[in-house]
Amino acid sequence: MNEVQIIPCLDVKEGRVVKGVKFVNLQDARDPVEAAEAYCREGADELVFLDIFATVESRKTRLEWVKRVCDVVTIPFAVGGGIASMEDMKALFDMGVDKVSINTAAVMDPKLVERAAKEFGKERLVVAIDGRKNSPDSGLPRLEVVVKSGNEGTGIDIVDWAKRVEGLGAGEILLTSKDADGTREGYDLEMTKAVAEAVGIPVTASGGAGKLEHLYDAVAIGKASAVLAASIFHFGEISIPEARKYLREKGIPVRE
Repeated sequence: MNEVQIIPCLDVKEGRVVKGVKFVNLQDARDPVEAAEAYCREGADELVFLDIFATVESRKTRLEWVKRVCDVVTIPFAVGGGIASMEDMKALFDMGVDKVSINTAAVMDPKLVERAAKEFGKERLVVAIDGRKNSPDSGLPRLEVVVKSGNEGTGIDIVDWAKRVEGLGAGEILLTSKDADGTREGYDLEMTKAVAEAVGIPVTASGGAGKLEHLYDAVAIGKASAVLAASIFHFGEISIPEARKYLREKGIPVRE
């Protein structure tokens, strides 16, 4: 097993880090620059910045928000939200962003994944997949891809989509369970494991972390290559060093 990455996430709305439950009821958490500096000091492996309302509001990523964070971050930095074209990606890379994450745009135009991987390199391209569980009698996939901040179903099976984007050239997958998001009741291990076992690229588990055990379960049971969390880090319940120490003691390889 490769070293597991510990990744805090900045969900940004109106220039502030926010956190909600199941993608709604958002509450102010902190300033993104202050948060980024703190996570860099604590030794996070990577930082993810999501402009969470860009797609819903039919606009591009707010580059001024990204730049403020990019100017202070000292670890690999990934950005998502409102990225819908090669030009959008280039603008972020030119600013110093290390990776871009595309979600709705990939579903709308799968060939964008292929073009981006060829132009910028698959190691710089993350495909974010948001998913929900459906009841057996819904007529929909058990694990369904949702888009536009979880507001729209697609009828696409998550495992099928994960395999497809891997084939198109995605370097990694950021998988978020809408049902688990912000609940602090644990990652959706069924969803995480299903995707992680179906593809050969790294899968980051996202949505639902509430305690240290959840981070371990995402790796040991869900087979995730990285764990992403927001609330537990933003509100000081768990620090990056505490998470790293806990996983190491549980036998999970992490960076020293």
